[in-house]
Order: sequence, then C-alpha cells, then structure tokens
Amino acid sequence: MTTHPLLQPLKIGNETVTNRIWLAPMAGVTDNPFRRLAKSFGAGHAVSEMMTSDATLFANHKTLYRANFDGEIAPISAQIVGSEPTRLAESARFQVANGAKIIDINMGCPAKKVCNKLAGSALLKDLDLVKKLLEATVKAVDVPVTLKTRLGFENGKENILTVAKIAEDMGIQALTIHGRTREDKYFGQARYELITKVKQNLTIPVIANGDIDSPQKAKAVFDMTGADAIMIGRSAQGKPWIFEEISHFLQTGEILPNPTIDELKEIVLTHLQELYAFYGEYSGCRIARKHIAWYTSGIQFSNEFRQAMYQEDTTAGQFAVVERFLSQADYD
Repeated sequence: MTTHPLLQPLKIGNETVTNRIWLAPMAGVTDNPFRRLAKSFGAGHAVSEMMTSDATLFANHKTLYRANFDGEIAPISAQIVGSEPTRLAESARFQVANGAKIIDINMGCPAKKVCNKLAGSALLKDLDLVKKLLEATVKAVDVPVTLKTRLGFENGKENILTVAKIAEDMGIQALTIHGRTREDKYFGQARYELITKVKQNLTIPVIANGDIDSPQKAKAVFDMTGADAIMIGRSAQGKPWIFEEISHFLQTGEILPNPTIDELKEIVLTHLQELYAFYGEYSGCRIARKHIAWYTSGIQFSNEFRQAMYQEDTTAGQFAVVERFLSQADYD
C-alpha cells in the first residue's frame, strides 16, 4: 500500500523530519514537555516557543526554559523573533550553539506586545527589513533557516507572494504560512487560496497552518493547497493525540475513537509529572493548570472540578485532585 505523502519524511535543507504533520510553535504552550508529548503521538516535527533576539534576555528565567531541548527527538528547531538583523543573527548563532539543528524565524505572531516592537507579523509592513533579517540570519549559521509568517499585515494588502519570493531568494529552506493576516489575529476562518499560490510559485517546502482541527480537515487542506506539510496549533491543546488521529485516518480512512477516560488519565498524569520535573514546584503547578483545563473540557462536572483545581497551589495537591477526578469521571 502506498504511504500517504503526509506520512513520508521531508528534507529541510540537510535535515530530515520523520513525517509532514507538525506541531506549531505556541508561546506558553509548546514547551519541552509538550513537544516531546506531541512527538510521542506521531508529530513529525515540533518547533520551539519563540525566543527573543534581545541579547540582554538570552539568559533570563523564561528563555532558559524555552531554550531547553533536553530529551527531544532530533532535529531540534529553535524559533527566534526580532527586528534588528545583527541581533537576530546573534540569536541564531546562540541557539545553534545550544543544540538547534534548524532555526525558525517568527514573522507571524499577532500579539500586540510583539508587533509594537516591529517584530512578528508587524515586519510584513517593511519588506526591506524582512529581506535584511532573513539574509543576516541565513548567513550567520550553517544550519537550515525556516520562516513562519502570515498572509500579510492587513486584509486587502496581503503580500505573502512577495514575502515568499524574498524568503526563497534569501536562502530560507522552508516556509510555513498561517492562513490569516495579522489584522485577523485568530478570528474568522483561515484562508488557504494564497497558500496554494505560494506553493505553485516556490521550490522550497511550503507548510500550511491555520484551523486544521481534525483528520478530515488535515487531508482537505493538504489536497487543496498541495502543501508539503501541515502544521497543527491550537487544536493540539488538550489533545496531543490529534497527530495519531491524522496518521491513522490517512492510512486507513477510519476515525480513531477518543481516548477512554482511563487512557486520558494516564496521558494527563504523565504530562503533569513531566511538567513538575521540568519546571519545579512553583512554576510546574501553575503552568499545568491550563493544560488540565484543556484536557478536561468535555468531561462531566469539569467546570466545578476546574474551580477546585485552580485553588491547589502545590504539585502534590494538584496531582491528587486531578487523579481523583479522572478516576471517577465520564464524558458529557
């Protein structure tokens, strides 16, 4: 039986990823434990949370966690963000020295605090600066450099076709496109028509991102765009097994059932232990809260449970209430 293209390896420069169903970088979500969890469910690639190119922040508390790649399946990809070419290049070198085999540049983040510094998707307003940033970063390192971006800064002025050509000309090895503008943020529906056009115009791999929330949608977006890979973001929150679901569907045409409550319990408790070990007592307990909330959505009496869970301020207490709830829970 022929293997579906999304389940085949993909070369990014001189690196190879195991398949073409990827986890998107999401600040505050796709940390080391979550990336490893997603890969255990079949994600072919997982890019780190974005890290600033501000040299004064390289060694701050949050960045040290985000730059921790211990135990990850290769190739490691570090995402950086910034608006000054020299600093972005310096950040790229820092991450390569830290173990990254791929550098990913963020020009897609719509967050106001990022855009106000003319970084993330705000860069799409200044194509000369885009060119300088990409050129400086590619020249700074001897590993593949990739780019994640959006359709443009504002609706009606989508310039992704121009940005994509600049990226390829500057030596970018793969391009991920979220099917919205910065103006859209995460509202409305992702649009894939321009991703299709970019794919037709480039020779480097193009990855489609945005609103891929089911196996059927993954196949539809792949078929529509002709993209070389797809990237899953928010739909993996509380559902890291979505990668396994997509792979199974592409292989068999069948939809896997949701995990049983016992299976969910094992996934959640294992994830909690990984978070506690990675972050320690104080941060581990607090960072785990959002993951627990995502996991328990759709379970009977979960609202009441979450309110009680939020009151727990120790890892032991939190773990105990989660274990107790999932031991007697059922789906709505």
